[in-house]
Amino acid sequence: MSDAPPDASANPSATTTLPPPAPPVHVAIIMDGNGRWARQRGLPRLEGHRRGADAVRAAIEGAQAQGIRYLTLYAFSSENWKRPQDEVGGLMNLLEHFLKRETKTLVKNRIRLRTIGRTDALPPPVRAQLAAAIEATAPFTEHTLILALNYGSRIELTDTVRRIAVDAAAGTLTPDAITWDAIAARLDTADIPDPDLVIRTSGEMRISNFLLLQAAYAEFIFTPVLWPDFRETDLAAAVAEYHRRERRFGCTGEQINASSQ
Repeated sequence: MSDAPPDASANPSATTTLPPPAPPVHVAIIMDGNGRWARQRGLPRLEGHRRGADAVRAAIEGAQAQGIRYLTLYAFSSENWKRPQDEVGGLMNLLEHFLKRETKTLVKNRIRLRTIGRTDALPPPVRAQLAAAIEATAPFTEHTLILALNYGSRIELTDTVRRIAVDAAAGTLTPDAITWDAIAARLDTADIPDPDLVIRTSGEMRISNFLLLQAAYAEFIFTPVLWPDFRETDLAAAVAEYHRRERRFGCTGEQINASSQ
């Protein structure tokens, strides 16, 4: 019997390990279920929002650990102003203190903070904390956290149409030049890649006026996990499911397979 080592070339799989699939570049999350989480435990709704802040931290850490470059969190919609005023006020206080507490962590982890939405309508203390956090994290580009605040896609589209109208009236944009690229350049997300994956927690299956244009080709995953219970493992599970999907962008499966060979 020969003592020579086995010939690895005869069985390439014995020595060849396929690289892991590339993570999605941009993941967007509709954070839902804070109120139900609190109600199930006999707690005030605001306590659910407080516990939801822990899930925000877990999502940020998980996204960075998995190499996800852009993470967008639907933090406060333009329709959320309709909620009871004490809840809205509590949410704004939580947001202010979250920003005050987490800015140092964002800087330490070299995560840039951005916002989308009409943030000029937020309370002055929140705007001040946002401005400070955005300025402190501006030098970082590898990972970006985007908070959607006072955001709604219909409002975003309305604002975009107004910008186009202003440019057209000024003579800097002709009708023939109004292309998708021209529209995209005037959205709140102008320099942010479209989301690859949109996750909604709490089991609800709707997108609630969130990134309607940008998510045209995104994969959607609806998880029953309530947002305060969402952890890095839940994000990893969603990304794993994303990798099992075949993104076609209007092509057939055969075309996608042929282009990857």
